[in-house]
Amino acid sequence: MQITTMENEQENEECVLQFYDYAIYLIQDEKKSADETIAILISMGLKNENATMIVNSIQKSIREKREKIARKYMIRGALWCIGGLLITGLAYMAAANHGRESYTFCWVALIIGGLYFFGGLFLKLFNK
Repeated sequence: MQITTMENEQENEECVLQFYDYAIYLIQDEKKSADETIAILISMGLKNENATMIVNSIQKSIREKREKIARKYMIRGALWCIGGLLITGLAYMAAANHGRESYTFCWVALIIGGLYFFGGLFLKLFNK
């Protein structure tokens, strides 16, 4: 009796994983909306509550992944900006100490940093 129960549980887990995989495919590859994905899962025989739970779980995972990527971009951008400002400040101090009027301004690092930072910020703000 226990062997049959364990086999049924294993089959149920495999079935649930297949529904998850298919829902991920629909959302990411086919660009289906949450409502469309739920409707498709229901048409395949899944209960409304289970289909909604699967789609909500997938959407939460996608949001968390995008927020993690956004944080990485923002940190990378901040580090680029800080590095550019630090090099610019050191170059300015060295030039001032030696009586020179020109110094190196690391504008490329500031632009790259700004692009990374604001790209991450927009990704975080508009994460759906």
